Amino acid sequence: MRAQKAWRIPTVLRLAASHVPAIRSLNIKRQMTMRCQSSKVPALTWSNEGRYLLTASQDGYLVLWNPHHGQKVQAIPTPVPYVMCCAYCPSGLLVASGGLDNACSIYNLRHRESAVDVPVEHTLVGHSGYISACEFLDDYTLFTASGDGTIVQWDTESETPVHTFSEHQGDVLSLALSPTSPDVFVSSGIDSHVRVWDRRTGRVQHTFTGHRSDVNSVAMFPDGMALASSSDDGTCRLWDVRSQRELNIYEPATSASPVKSIAFSRSGRMLCAGYENHKCVVWDTLRAEAVATLTGHDARVTCVRTCPTGERFATAGWDGKVVVWGI
Repeated sequence: MRAQKAWRIPTVLRLAASHVPAIRSLNIKRQMTMRCQSSKVPALTWSNEGRYLLTASQDGYLVLWNPHHGQKVQAIPTPVPYVMCCAYCPSGLLVASGGLDNACSIYNLRHRESAVDVPVEHTLVGHSGYISACEFLDDYTLFTASGDGTIVQWDTESETPVHTFSEHQGDVLSLALSPTSPDVFVSSGIDSHVRVWDRRTGRVQHTFTGHRSDVNSVAMFPDGMALASSSDDGTCRLWDVRSQRELNIYEPATSASPVKSIAFSRSGRMLCAGYENHKCVVWDTLRAEAVATLTGHDARVTCVRTCPTGERFATAGWDGKVVVWGI
């Protein structure tokens, strides 16, 4: 049955793209390796202009890095040691973190030059489970996903929830905002489903099914018309938002390893995926071919993020490394 389904739907894009030239001479180089004090780095994110990298680790700090020189710019203490996610607001003035304290902490980076430690400026309290993901829409609007099965939209200034989205059947593991529509976001969880939401109505526009295990990560295609998901079932999948269909499956020919994080290249032609088996695989999104396998980590790759400028991406892992790769 699985083979029949794989032929009927996912190969449609592969067949349509068969005349498209394959990606050749892809020379991805490791530009910089940075090490955190903690043995595990669960999350990282870029500033909007690509000037800084923000990492979250289990040593009780968010760390702001200069990714060009590998230098620490600022270490920001967090309320609890185990932080699971971090976010950078579009203006570059605020960063946020969330973790096992069931709260999201927001820090104002304008204080970093006048104080040894950057204090918590706002604390968003309301979830009854851990914070698995957080994303800024702007300086005043932030979304959090939680182990309590909900996603919450917050007014950061008043520290109050604006809306709670609650159709997942279990922990929500990931969320991503649409790059083209401020009213659309996607989420995934341990229920193996991917949901597309309209924040104006608070309702799900569509639910994508097909994964056979936890869906750890979601990413929106650069034009907002498609999205990708990655799962413990060892696959990444591409979904069309308009036709509400599965377009492609990305699965290694050898034994599959859980996929922990994904990120599109700036053009969308490539999908970078981080695996539990320590590898990062770069996929051709059209042809569903692996075009590069990167081996810069010695443990699970936990997070993959593309620089907004497009010429590099970064990976983090349980080995305490943060690696910047040049495309």
